[in-house]
Amino acid sequence: MHIVICIKQVPDSAQIRVHPVTNTIMRQGVPTIINPYDLFALEEALRLRDAYDGEVTVLTMGPPMAEDALRKALGYGADRAVLLTDRYFAGSDTLATSYALSQAIAKVGETFGTPDIVFTGKQTIDGDTAQVGPGIAKRLDLLQLTYVAKIASLDLDQREIKVERRSEGGTQMLKSRLPCLITMLEGTNEIRRGSLVDALCAARSQVLKWSAADAGIDDLTRCGLRGSPTVVKRVFAPATRAEKAAQIDTTEKALRDIADELIAAIFTRQPALQHELAFNGGA
Repeated sequence: MHIVICIKQVPDSAQIRVHPVTNTIMRQGVPTIINPYDLFALEEALRLRDAYDGEVTVLTMGPPMAEDALRKALGYGADRAVLLTDRYFAGSDTLATSYALSQAIAKVGETFGTPDIVFTGKQTIDGDTAQVGPGIAKRLDLLQLTYVAKIASLDLDQREIKVERRSEGGTQMLKSRLPCLITMLEGTNEIRRGSLVDALCAARSQVLKWSAADAGIDDLTRCGLRGSPTVVKRVFAPATRAEKAAQIDTTEKALRDIADELIAAIFTRQPALQHELAFNGGA
């Protein structure tokens, strides 16, 4: 079994600042980490590899410094790492990113064997669009299983996988054919501590560095800024709320009375909400 996991090196969002004058993100001095959502996908990929045997290839697109994230993934136990790096990829939005990654995954399949499963995190903390995973699936014509909370079963002989998918209405149990793409939900597992052997292998392993040509990308107009229709108009920091939270005394009131008061206060501040709820049968 061959599993490909796409990760991204992102700035640590806890330490990102926005310039007060230009309203642009200040990245200088901000440490980079593996996108936290991708770690849940990586752990799930490693668990399947351990249970069913096979290989896990970690893939990322980014500048040369993104090699640090790949070596950390190797330290967790991944078998192979590929860095897709080229000046043509600079400024890629989700459309251009999914195109470049899908081409690289196809090249990985030609070189190391067709992947049975492609994993991604549900989204990244720097973009929060959740578009890259489904975009890759569309370009590679893969069945996609998004917001997966648990891998219920995997049958390599029948080429089937069953997963639990979290939705607004509850939990869905889905069965799909392989190959497929899975985006993992947060909180589904906990990334393992890499063994000493994995750490030594990560230090000695060669991270494959592919340019656009190495990945077999012929149409460079679909990469980077030229292939990115998204335009960011403005980046700003949310204004600090001056209003303090109200404290409710529950000692002398029934919970129903408190609830009624809270609902009345909400409708007073947002009168359109009461009309909308009544129109939709919610009141």
